[in-house]
Amino acid sequence: MCTSLTFTTEHTYFGRNLDLEYHFGQQVVITPRNYPFSFRAMPALEKHHAIIGMATVAEGYPLYAEGVNEKGLYMAGLNFPGNACYPCGPENGTPAAPYELIPWLLGTCDSVDQAEEKLRSVRILDTPFAPNMPNAPLHWHLADGRRALVAEPMADGLKLFEDPVGVLTNNPTFNFHLTNLNQYMGLSAAQPDNRFGGVELRPFGQGMGTLGLPGDWSPASRFVRAAFLKWNSACQGDQASSVSQVFHILDAVAMPRGAVRTPEGKWDITDYSCCIDGRTGTYYYKTYDNSQITAVPMDEAKREGAALICHPLVTEQQFRIVP
Repeated sequence: MCTSLTFTTEHTYFGRNLDLEYHFGQQVVITPRNYPFSFRAMPALEKHHAIIGMATVAEGYPLYAEGVNEKGLYMAGLNFPGNACYPCGPENGTPAAPYELIPWLLGTCDSVDQAEEKLRSVRILDTPFAPNMPNAPLHWHLADGRRALVAEPMADGLKLFEDPVGVLTNNPTFNFHLTNLNQYMGLSAAQPDNRFGGVELRPFGQGMGTLGLPGDWSPASRFVRAAFLKWNSACQGDQASSVSQVFHILDAVAMPRGAVRTPEGKWDITDYSCCIDGRTGTYYYKTYDNSQITAVPMDEAKREGAALICHPLVTEQQFRIVP
């Protein structure tokens, strides 16, 4: 369960909630240009674009949940159980394991256009990182400020969808979410007009133009809610206002503990929320137990080098004490 979105004011930002019932050892990881990316069946990347994002580092390798490269290309993997199918794609295509897609595409592509070209000829393998780390069933959200794309590995091939909304959640497939959105075109941030002829009616409280906006945590409802809030967003265009607004939108689709219980009896929560500045590569995040926003910059000095730069998450609540 996750929500991903793009957000543009004076610059472009990317936001993501990771909703999960367990932790996976994640931390903010910067992969500099000279870190040697090795792949199962592709040549290694000795030099590539620098990347920043949230990852688990296993055996010295960053397994990214989402990230952005120094060119401003964003990519996130979201849960897609029951639909994701590996292997997927032409048998003679470029072979890449699911966990290799983010480093491969962010490492080599400047834009969604370039990533789309590579995805059209990729063969997604059913090869796990390790025997005890099976592949997660994923679909992917890509964006660069000009356009957004959804890639879904299905039994009948890799489906690529243009994403005019700039939002992605989970099941069902993306074409369902776009169709479902048609049911909510009448929602408005403004007060509703009285359409009952001959009956005097008036709103009795603010916000009645949004009656019918779904409030549950299902993927379809989170998609509609995030899309409505994004496209009706009103904020100033500076960095601070934009980052703050992204987190407010993500908060509106976040999962508090106790709202969603998995079939295994565990609580699904928003483990972390992040906002990435596509222009500067600064990664902002907050965790379930720490609502203070932490910023990790990816400046030029961090983009060079050959060793991963890892920042453990600040997970305990931080308070600003006013004397």
